[in-house]
Amino acid sequence: MEEEKGALVQGLIDAVNQIASIGDYSCAVKKEYCNLARRLKLLTPMFEEIREIKEQIPEETVKALVSLKEALVSAKELLIFGSEGSKIYLVFYKLNSASINFLLYKLYKLEEGMEELRIERDVVVTSTLCEWAFQVAAKPWMRMIYGMDALLLTDELFSLYLQVLERKQIMHKFHEVTARLEQALSRISHENLDILEEVKEQVELVLAQFRRAKGRVDVPDVELYEDLLSLYNKSNDAAADPEVLRRLAEKLQLVGIAELMQESLALHEMVCASGGDPGAIFEKMSNLLKEIKDFVQTENPNLDAPAREKNLPPSSSSAQTTTVGNHKASVIPDDFRCPISLELMKDPVIVSTGQTYERSCIEKWLEQGHRTCPKTQQTLSNPALTPNYVLRSLIAQWCEANGIDPPKRPSSSQPSKTKFACSPAELTKIQILLCKLSSSNPEDQRTAAGEIRLLAKRNADNRVAIAEAGAIPLLVKILSTPDSRTQEHAVTALLNLSICEDNKGSIISSGAVPGIVQVLKKGSMEARENAAATLFSLSVVDENKVAIGASGAIPPLVTLLSEGTQRGKKDAATALFNLCIYQGNKGKTVRAGVIPTLMRLLTEPGGGMVDEALAILAILASHPEAKSAIGAAKAMPVLVDFIGNGLPRSKENAAAVLVHLCAGDQQHLADAEELGVMGHLVDLAQNGTDRGKRKAAQLLQRLSRFVEQQKRSQSQAEAQAEQSLSQSRAQQP
Repeated sequence: MEEEKGALVQGLIDAVNQIASIGDYSCAVKKEYCNLARRLKLLTPMFEEIREIKEQIPEETVKALVSLKEALVSAKELLIFGSEGSKIYLVFYKLNSASINFLLYKLYKLEEGMEELRIERDVVVTSTLCEWAFQVAAKPWMRMIYGMDALLLTDELFSLYLQVLERKQIMHKFHEVTARLEQALSRISHENLDILEEVKEQVELVLAQFRRAKGRVDVPDVELYEDLLSLYNKSNDAAADPEVLRRLAEKLQLVGIAELMQESLALHEMVCASGGDPGAIFEKMSNLLKEIKDFVQTENPNLDAPAREKNLPPSSSSAQTTTVGNHKASVIPDDFRCPISLELMKDPVIVSTGQTYERSCIEKWLEQGHRTCPKTQQTLSNPALTPNYVLRSLIAQWCEANGIDPPKRPSSSQPSKTKFACSPAELTKIQILLCKLSSSNPEDQRTAAGEIRLLAKRNADNRVAIAEAGAIPLLVKILSTPDSRTQEHAVTALLNLSICEDNKGSIISSGAVPGIVQVLKKGSMEARENAAATLFSLSVVDENKVAIGASGAIPPLVTLLSEGTQRGKKDAATALFNLCIYQGNKGKTVRAGVIPTLMRLLTEPGGGMVDEALAILAILASHPEAKSAIGAAKAMPVLVDFIGNGLPRSKENAAAVLVHLCAGDQQHLADAEELGVMGHLVDLAQNGTDRGKRKAAQLLQRLSRFVEQQKRSQSQAEAQAEQSLSQSRAQQP
């Protein structure tokens, strides 16, 4: 029993010590969190006194200490988030809560005949309160007197309310932790324990402070919220006020590279916690961070120096520009920035999803235990990081054109000369095969291409050695051979070589794409399948999507999607999906006739291509030509059926397509409503994936507005008809 007591009390002391070691807190929660940490540190003397007590402690006190330890663990997690979590997120949370309270205030005023009613800024937003608000806005007399204002207010309130509910309610969590601490502390009968009177008085003081703190909210920084609102509501093309950005950078303590990188990582953590789909609010926060980063970098070109050694320069009329050498600072293209740090990349590397990051940033991300791509939230198939030589070259060219010294890669990441695991005999064999490949003998070419195909498939070392030996240009050359078997070996060898990320650039620069497209059009079925797979592999690099789309690859991919084997259809689908990530390829894909093919795949028996077909439709639906083609294909009943009866991923993609179809299209809204989609959407909004829930909520709002407009139009028509009838009767003798 004594050992258990000692372990319990030591655990309490350790928890308080860990809380005491937590660093500074975000300005949004600084006062509350500092007060909480200070009160908890005052409990250490009581724990130390209890540890020295020799007699048995009452069982009720032991239970209270156990509850207190659990509450301390929750408090520690909360305080760590307040210290290491996103500073912008914490302020945005309060901003959104304040916005909802303002909307509720407007509804109160409407319902009370515009009488002035005071609503506290820290009123707790509950589902009951919001349901009341929706009911008020929907009352017939509200609509009659205030027209669309009440309905628009409901939509605005609903949107903001969803934003808050999707986040962990920070202040609610704070009050919950405070209440748990106060409850556990009050159950400890410290007056009956053999501890010093001064310690007892200190505990009573802490307990009194906890009781006074329950439900109390710190007065917000009005200027900070106004600055955030001005950026939150500005249009994308409007310039931000530099003084607003200066105040935000200083108040949020985002004035150095370390703080900006930590904030960026913290936002990515929040995306992960939200289920991997960023949503609009996270995009707002990311855009805000980017604007602050651009401002700080413009104001302070020596951003790589330790943040504490430099402050933001004083405000002046020349604050908009800075100089690097004799050149004005240039805005860094977004493609050249690391998505994590927002810095110009020095050593860009590609992860398995095809996204590019600064090596040091993605390594830190992986070291923290993440196994997903920060930008797409897809699971990484492997942790390999491949240098993006093409992007590094483009960055160097941009720097040169703008008079900026190209960023120097960290010495620790400089690659050493490639070391092959291939033996001298194997290297000799590769050289012999390349001699045969370059000969004019068709039989030698076929045999050599087949052996290289197998060697490249075997392991990564072979792929590197074969490429280094100069095989890629020779393989590209024989893609045009009339011998179908040689052609098949050559394109498959290129596919196997493209698995090595370093080889992708070599294949593209060797002019392989036109030859691969020709095989895709005219080759054997297996060659066509492997050609499609090769195009997919190459299109993982963003720059290649444009080149492949311009090469005429899309029409034969659509043909293979229509008439290929099951494997061929899947290869074509993955290639088309990847290519359509680039906006310029979407119109080409629609004009190639992909929509009828996709509709056939959605309705054919077996449904083996449903997921792929819906995914392509979802990525195309934002394009005007695709929207028109999907509507012409009578896709609405099929999509509604998938929303109601499909698998989770199929439901979300079908809903995503429907969102684009119904945007500004009254006929599609009417068709969807007539097909009974409302019930399916309600279920999806409650039980679907995170993305599916958001799409369902968007559609429900649009459909609700459409139904209300229809009812209003019908009422007006009936009133006009009644008026006309009355006038006719009055004119009769």
